[in-house]
Amino acid sequence: MEKLVIEGGKRLDGSLSIKGAKNSMLPIMAASVLSSSSKDLELLNIPDILDMHVMANILQSLGVKVKYKKNKLKINVQGLHSYTISDELMREMRSSIFLMGPLLARLGKVRVTYPGGCSIGPRPVDLHFKGLEALGAEIREEKGHIIASATRLRGAEIHLDYPSVGATENLMMAAVLAKGKTVINNAAKEPEIVDLQNFLNAMGADIRGAGTETLRIVGVEGLGNCTYRIIPDRIVAGTYLMAAAITGGRLLLKEIIPVHLDAVVAKMREAGVEIKVGEDSLEVTGGKLRGVETLRTLPYPGFPTDLQAPIMALLTLAEGNSTIIESVFENRFRHVDELKRLKADISVEGRTAYIKGVKKLYGAEVEATDLRAGAALVLAGLAAEGTTVVSNIKHIDRGYEHLEADLQKLGAKIQRIVTEESGVSCQRC
Repeated sequence: MEKLVIEGGKRLDGSLSIKGAKNSMLPIMAASVLSSSSKDLELLNIPDILDMHVMANILQSLGVKVKYKKNKLKINVQGLHSYTISDELMREMRSSIFLMGPLLARLGKVRVTYPGGCSIGPRPVDLHFKGLEALGAEIREEKGHIIASATRLRGAEIHLDYPSVGATENLMMAAVLAKGKTVINNAAKEPEIVDLQNFLNAMGADIRGAGTETLRIVGVEGLGNCTYRIIPDRIVAGTYLMAAAITGGRLLLKEIIPVHLDAVVAKMREAGVEIKVGEDSLEVTGGKLRGVETLRTLPYPGFPTDLQAPIMALLTLAEGNSTIIESVFENRFRHVDELKRLKADISVEGRTAYIKGVKKLYGAEVEATDLRAGAALVLAGLAAEGTTVVSNIKHIDRGYEHLEADLQKLGAKIQRIVTEESGVSCQRC
């Protein structure tokens, strides 16, 4: 078992460059199976995170060759031979569902189970299924497995009942090889959708409209290879902005796309944080924090649900009261009880959390219940008086590349402890 041990009270100071976005990388890795080229695809700016390795394992189980070195992935799909993703691999990561669309388009069949991952509330795959059926797929359940098949998908007009990022991406990937034209209405507008469009078009697809509510896709006969650089991770960037702010520190974030964080910057400024916006950078300077009247998570360009837990940690130390409404996932307040162990004053009613700012947080033993909750607990520990121990950090490793190493560079006193079954502990450097 690995844990993070944090001695709080250290002001963060320095600069960091942000690696590629997890939520872009995973669908783009899945989309690689659409290629019919014998040459390698090259993906640049790839973060060394657990979810990347899980997706690589899934691709390899299908016959795809994957090589990772120094933030670069080489993928060769010439050996793709299987349309079945094992139950064990599906359970490791919800994003494995992204392979339904591309495998169906490429091989005419796909067999999966319901995906696993963080328990932050229901993320129904009905929209994925309805859209694939509209494209001509036959979908059935058999002994706990989902089996979809189609001789060749055909273009269709699809209206999503909700602008689901996952469904939008899955249907985009399915439609690029479909016969005819596909229109996806009420599509998600996230930057990661734009990134997927740009990647697919670089391979030879014909997609327009990403970043708007309407996507238009003209099916092509086949896709080739390309070299592509993933956009920087706006959620990781936002987490580090809040880490600097909660410690009263100063941090320059480089190699980012500031416009992707407009809603985050606006709320942090409302909370009293000074942020300077550059062409490809953000500089944050911590100061006296104040509560925000209402923060509501929304699909992009609204405030991202993935930063709800980290900003809650920040607001626990803000003067006055704050209200957070979680409108995306119904079970995304599991970090509240853990923050309360650090003496935060938070109450929850349904999907609304009420935060009363306290003067101090105090170190305690806490557990990461999901990826972003884990990040929030680390942030709270950085600001707390005394020692905070965060367990179950495999969740954190899913989305943050060597989080403790980055924080150490900025002056944090944090270390990863590996606890052996015998009870002996050691530090992993």
